Amino acid sequence: MQKREQGKSGGAAGGNAAPPPKRGRPFGSTAASMASASAADSVAPSTLLGPSLQIHNSFSEQNNRRIVLALQSGLKSELTWALNTLTLLSFKEKDDMRKDACLAKIPGLLDALLQIIDDWRDIALPKELRKGHRARTLGANSVVTGFGNEYEALGTNTLLPQLGLGSGSSTTEITGLKNTSKRRRSEWWLDEDGLFNLDDEGRAEKQQCAVAASNIIRNFSFMPENEIAMAQHRHCLETVFQCIEDHIIEDEELVTNAIETIVNLAPLLDLRIFSSPKPSYIKITEKRAVQAIMGMLDSSVKAWHCAAAEFLGRMIINPDNEPLLLPFVPQMYKRLVDILSLQAFDAQAAAIGALYNLVDVNMDCRLKLASERWAVDRILKVIKTPHPVPEVCRKAAMIIEHLASDPQNRTSLLAYENAFAEILFSDGRNSDTFARILFELTSKPNNKIAAARGIWGM
Repeated sequence: MQKREQGKSGGAAGGNAAPPPKRGRPFGSTAASMASASAADSVAPSTLLGPSLQIHNSFSEQNNRRIVLALQSGLKSELTWALNTLTLLSFKEKDDMRKDACLAKIPGLLDALLQIIDDWRDIALPKELRKGHRARTLGANSVVTGFGNEYEALGTNTLLPQLGLGSGSSTTEITGLKNTSKRRRSEWWLDEDGLFNLDDEGRAEKQQCAVAASNIIRNFSFMPENEIAMAQHRHCLETVFQCIEDHIIEDEELVTNAIETIVNLAPLLDLRIFSSPKPSYIKITEKRAVQAIMGMLDSSVKAWHCAAAEFLGRMIINPDNEPLLLPFVPQMYKRLVDILSLQAFDAQAAAIGALYNLVDVNMDCRLKLASERWAVDRILKVIKTPHPVPEVCRKAAMIIEHLASDPQNRTSLLAYENAFAEILFSDGRNSDTFARILFELTSKPNNKIAAARGIWGM
């Protein structure tokens, strides 16, 4: 609760301060860079370094209805044009601001993009669940077994030979019927996919369209003017969480776009929207949404578990979401401690950021994290290495300070007394924090062990 109050007071005091940039947000998309971006509009293209893409400011206003109708048409050529256009509109170069690339200015655009993803998910079927081709062994010596469409394959006007009653030419007739059966079995009305279903090439194209639509939605989520509309759009959140829930069988790029979208929307996301009276399309519940994120946190893909850790760290500080996340806190911090053991700096930064918010708002996590095996060692290792980002080291030190502030953790933390003292004298950036930690551990009147020992050899 202390973090929330500080955040509120900080926001009131520094109203003109720029919000922290989002994960992966391109330069020029924050409020602080609006002035520089508007000044860049007047810069001639010849002054830009490298290739540049220039789009007229009024392009989306003149073609917004055509874009939505093209997405709703289902025609390959129209879909390709609309998706390519929206990809260009939603992409921001370094000094470029897409003033018209706002979902609010194009009514029905978000729903049309979500429909493309839903259409793909309706026909998507995991390979392990597809019916494979099997050679018929039962009744292999018979012309017709009586099952399925074999009579249609032979033809309704074809008379079956009377086996055993005809002349020696019956064998030749049977062979000819078998060949006819094989030829006519490949006709469209006998294909198990049916007339209006897609072949493998068509499915691949549908999948590409769904991935392109998810990439556009992801790009839109980076823009501050789209955040509120997307965070309050139940169909959008349900589709995104369903893609995350099926990350094992779904397209990897589609899942990556989905997880990055909700990470961008996390500060404004309220999980109670899944139980609100707003119309539902997929019936995602709050529990399923959190379980989907926990599945991503347990994933071995670095981009996925880093994004899941960052998302959970942003969600836990929201008092409305905290009760929905509390049942998963034990599983959460154990996995975050495991991520700290990875050598990737971005994974360590995501885990430290999530643990920093967890121990700040949840007392139970504060108590159990101190007794978790390897937890304090790995947090100290991030500080001693040190991590290339000083803010990560500061948060790691603050985590230990939060643990030391609880009297029940002092006995277990005294085992690291020498390590704390070493960092106190060797690390100038975090020396004040570790001085407070040692003061908490050794100078409290109820700490009998510390009163007897002390850290100065007295």
